[in-house]
Amino acid sequence: MKTNILYTHKDLIEKSKSGDRNSQYKLYELYVDAMYNVSIRILGIREDAEDIIQDSFVDAFKNLTSFRYESTFGSWLKRIVINKSINHLKLKKVPVTPLDQHEYYVGEEVNESVKTMDITKIKKGIAQLPDGYKQIINLYLIEGYDHIEISEILEISSSTSKSQYHRAKKKLIQIINTLE
Repeated sequence: MKTNILYTHKDLIEKSKSGDRNSQYKLYELYVDAMYNVSIRILGIREDAEDIIQDSFVDAFKNLTSFRYESTFGSWLKRIVINKSINHLKLKKVPVTPLDQHEYYVGEEVNESVKTMDITKIKKGIAQLPDGYKQIINLYLIEGYDHIEISEILEISSSTSKSQYHRAKKKLIQIINTLE
């Protein structure tokens, strides 16, 4: 018998919809670490990420009746966490630089040689990126959103998302190549 992934944890979700605190806590325990990792990659500040996670779970449980199994619970919750994290950055006035008014040509990919590196070097490089670039890299490469979804999340055009991603990737390669 094949299980539909959209209905993962359905029993817990349905009990949580009816207000069962134990089921809500079990869902929280299942997803809190993954959602924290999503938020900390966007925000970079532990305390802010913790606050966002708590707010996200509160909102998710308040609005659980709107969850219709059109996606997995995890991806629905992840969208809440990402939106709250980005809104938090917007409130703190961390800009995502809009590039619409500039004429940037994203041409053929320039293959700059990158030596084989370990994951810690890449993490260090991402941490050194400017905030706007860091957001695009995290949303595209790590969270797996496409440029249309990123444009909706960040309220920018998809061409801005693409050009910022290419610039961020180029900057990341430059940073990584300077790390020892």
